[in-house]
Amino acid sequence: MRRVFCDLHIHIGRARGDKPVKITAARDLTFAHIARECAARKGIEIAGIVDCASPPVIREIEGLIASGEMVELPGGGLRYGSSSLGPDVGATTVILGCELETVQPDGAASHHVSYFPTLSQLADFGDIIGRMVTNRDLSSQRCRVPAQRLFEITHSAGGVFIPAHAFTPHKSMYGTCARRMSEVFSPQALEAIPAVELGLSADSHLADCIAELADVTFLSNSDAHSLPKIAREYNVLEIEEPSYHELVLALRRSDGRRVVANYGLDPRLGKYHRTYCPECDWIEIEPPPILACTRCGGAGVVKGVKDRLAEIADFDQPHPPPHRPPYRYQVPLQFLPGIGAVKLNRLLNRFGTEMDVLHGAVFDDIRAVVGTRLAEKIMLARSGELPLQAGGGGKYGRAVESDAETQLDLQMA
Repeated sequence: MRRVFCDLHIHIGRARGDKPVKITAARDLTFAHIARECAARKGIEIAGIVDCASPPVIREIEGLIASGEMVELPGGGLRYGSSSLGPDVGATTVILGCELETVQPDGAASHHVSYFPTLSQLADFGDIIGRMVTNRDLSSQRCRVPAQRLFEITHSAGGVFIPAHAFTPHKSMYGTCARRMSEVFSPQALEAIPAVELGLSADSHLADCIAELADVTFLSNSDAHSLPKIAREYNVLEIEEPSYHELVLALRRSDGRRVVANYGLDPRLGKYHRTYCPECDWIEIEPPPILACTRCGGAGVVKGVKDRLAEIADFDQPHPPPHRPPYRYQVPLQFLPGIGAVKLNRLLNRFGTEMDVLHGAVFDDIRAVVGTRLAEKIMLARSGELPLQAGGGGKYGRAVESDAETQLDLQMA
């Protein structure tokens, strides 16, 4: 067994020929750039790409396989190897995924990702859902079926089905669709769904306040729309090799495979952690749940993840099951004030990958590259002591210089 870093929610901005796939994603989010970013800069060995059912993407994958740049693995997944990325870059295993939006009879929408072991299974799935969406070429299309039906289609095509960013206030299972997954899925489906993706504004501690999630594996993925955002959240798997089959075993906690740690943003850095009032541009600081603005009284708020969970929780405090791995907070280097592109590249050139900087490099070595002040920030972020101002309503939270600065910002808002 060995430990592998894994990010299972990465978008493609453009397919070969500059074909748009994820409209809101960066144009340089291509297979080659994603694989290089994962292997050379981030230290990610398994990359779940969630726009692979798009016909232009399927054609690109077919071309990469034909040229030998991608190789289908016996255990499922595609190896994008060092032969195409350069002699100093390792290989990345690509897991083929498709993110879709479902709609319940009452109109409630939620996003889910279906993952498949082979290109042929993904293509078969794509042919089925192609009749249910408006534009199959584009990412995250609305699929005109309920979530239970999409699960059934995924299952019959040989894939695994995961609710995506399950707590966000826009198109998510708990955020907007239902108070419980058991209201949406059959008992058989619930037993077959191995994992739930937490999203950037939640963590294991918040999610473990819901009883029905006790047997579910939690995933912390980046939902990256640009190359630098890859691995802002990721998972550590204990598996034999980076392949689809081993990944599914880890999600199901079978044969000794498992998720041994989740690494993610402190939820306060997420865009939807607290309730936000668009009328007076106010992110709430009062104890949750806040369902109307405490400043202007407006009811048209964007409900925060923490507030939604406080509203629907079974427990006041988390009840983590024995199998739950630790959730370790990280503040990505891009979130730290004073670290721009130049200093980021210096750090990566010195230490290898962002994972090495965030979790392994020692203070004196970091200080020698970027100076004392930034080295101290990295150490504070690593220990969870860096002062943070919570995000909400689509605005990321941010790292601040001190708790005093946080309070001053709130008083001036």
